Amino acid sequence: MGFFALLILAFGLSMDAFAVSICKGLSMKKATLKASATCGIWFGGFHALMPLIGFFLGTMFAETIQSFDHWVAFGLLAIIGINMLKEAFGKCDECEEHDADLSVKTMFVMAIATSIDAMAVGISLAMAGNVNIFLAVTLIGVITFLMSALGVKIGNVFGSRFEKKAQLAGGVILILLGLKILLEHLGVIG
Repeated sequence: MGFFALLILAFGLSMDAFAVSICKGLSMKKATLKASATCGIWFGGFHALMPLIGFFLGTMFAETIQSFDHWVAFGLLAIIGINMLKEAFGKCDECEEHDADLSVKTMFVMAIATSIDAMAVGISLAMAGNVNIFLAVTLIGVITFLMSALGVKIGNVFGSRFEKKAQLAGGVILILLGLKILLEHLGVIG
């Protein structure tokens, strides 16, 4: 997987954290640099760590499932993408669940919750083969950090206007990347 595809993947994965960060910013009286950095560090750090863990788990089982690994990668990315689309079209307002609390306990739980998908993507990257995992996790972590920090500010200034659009974009990106992996392995595209 090339640099551009990894960059697109990083943006797609960052959208859940971006949406939660918008909610955090929405609930704050004033979005400070410290609040933005706190969200960025928690979400970016876990979004970098989880795909690395997933990648190593995926490589342990790669030989066992080599004949159908492209289907696994496609399935995982499609499921994650479809869930993001469901959230984007869902009626419940996710921002009601989040407040301005940036305590370690709160941020740890939120960072885990938003990065579980990233672990599944790490498994998919192991199945895809020919991936520089260290470049991938660096891009995912940095992009998520930046998008989360920006999300706090956007939420504080503009409200929840961009939350659903971010989830929609992230879901579509992940589904398309899963389809790309599948079609490459099937020899449809080069």
